[in-house]
Amino acid sequence: MAASNGSTIPTVDLSPFFVGDDLDGVARARATEVVHEACQSSGFFRVVNHGVPRELMACALELQALFFALPDEEKAKVRPAEGTTSPPFPAGHARQPTHSVDKNELLLVLHPKLWLNLYPAEPAGFREALVECHAKLTELALLIQELLNDCLGLPTGFLREYNDDRTFDFMSARHSFPATKEENTGTRPHQDISCVSFVVQDGVGGLEVLGPDGDWAPVEPVEGSIVVNIGDVVQVLSNGKFRSVMHRVVRNPAAHRYSLVFFLNVHGDKWVEPLPQLVGEAPRYSGFKYGDYLQLRARYTKAYQLLKPVDLVDITHYAI
Repeated sequence: MAASNGSTIPTVDLSPFFVGDDLDGVARARATEVVHEACQSSGFFRVVNHGVPRELMACALELQALFFALPDEEKAKVRPAEGTTSPPFPAGHARQPTHSVDKNELLLVLHPKLWLNLYPAEPAGFREALVECHAKLTELALLIQELLNDCLGLPTGFLREYNDDRTFDFMSARHSFPATKEENTGTRPHQDISCVSFVVQDGVGGLEVLGPDGDWAPVEPVEGSIVVNIGDVVQVLSNGKFRSVMHRVVRNPAAHRYSLVFFLNVHGDKWVEPLPQLVGEAPRYSGFKYGDYLQLRARYTKAYQLLKPVDLVDITHYAI
């Protein structure tokens, strides 16, 4: 069920959750066990046979490469207007400021049913691929959420009822530029603000995870797989039992990097705190409204991009 495949994170085969021949539940139990172990240690694992068509992922990566190769004036047609405040973030194209440490651009897609997305006219088929990817990754995220529910020993359907609003989920198609002799940061070290995050990588690689020894370990691309990591919300709900781990993207000097990233989130009004049944002796975090945490992180990111002196803001802000 679990294999390294030359990677630093375990691989989980989700096929038992899509076929009916696991009559005694052994294969599902083994998959759940591997996920449980990963969430407690590295906070990362990869999934295969996950229900998202390999051809769809490959098509989306290919089409986004064509989109990001368009002239800036074409990409600007799907850039959100100044001051747009769509929750959780404005949909459309964005590029990091020239002076930013992060060297990437993205196309952010909210839930299609919100009618807030800005879809590019070119390349042909890109919009349809984005919509289908969002739908398939949402289905997968809800399956992973059920697995986490079981791993934490919560009542059946608890997390499904707790997190039953898809308004704040989002997906982004991302492009990291080739590294230069002076620097190679694609995305600075960070922890995700989500419940669960997915990364669909192309063959270039560059994703790295901070290990317990303080060293950065690469998460090598494996065709057809999806990388999963635990976000800050689950770390708090689990009272620190499951880990939201620091990770980054390092750019390759010889290639552009393309990826799809999906974030399963709670609604901005949702109260987040350690679940009473998981607290044990004492809660390790104070409660907070999710939207407040998003604003804190957004202000930190803006100051960081402007190269202003600023203290790191992460989930330890709520640590007790």
